[in-house]
Amino acid sequence: MTFGDTRRMAELDELDTAILRELMRDARRTNRDVAAAVGVAPTTALDRTRSLRERGVITGARLEVDLAKIGRAVQALVAVRVRPPTRANIEGFREWAAGLPEVIGVFVTAGDEDFLLHVAVPSNDHLYAFVIDRLTEKPEVADVRTSIVYEHIRSSNLFPESGPRRGAPGRRGPRR
Repeated sequence: MTFGDTRRMAELDELDTAILRELMRDARRTNRDVAAAVGVAPTTALDRTRSLRERGVITGARLEVDLAKIGRAVQALVAVRVRPPTRANIEGFREWAAGLPEVIGVFVTAGDEDFLLHVAVPSNDHLYAFVIDRLTEKPEVADVRTSIVYEHIRSSNLFPESGPRRGAPGRRGPRR
């Protein structure tokens, strides 16, 4: 969701939520495995998964890699302040930063910084060159603060809120 996005949360029932939980644990699971885990027929699981994609709830699947094993052992979070903070400068910097090969995540933020960049590079020398030679050379970059990441632990507990239960407010009637 982007800043200013007024879309509401998709309505998810208990089966949608259960399917999402299974796919979020491992997106490579077969439809048959997901169906068995949630207790429905494979065709039902497939239809629901397709519906979740069509409604924009499932937007893709991503491959996780060991950054050190692909030559990107050093990670950092780089806070960037852009001046003047005009829409053109913010949007321009956002697009430029997202296209850099060192950047694996761009967060547009409120507060003291305008951006938080998650970068992965081969070494501290590469990190220094990235910050000094790439970021600070941009005329709109007013300030940069870098924090080295010692360890990145990803939560595996982020699951959708449970869907409405029978008789609960928001339930529209029996599912057919």
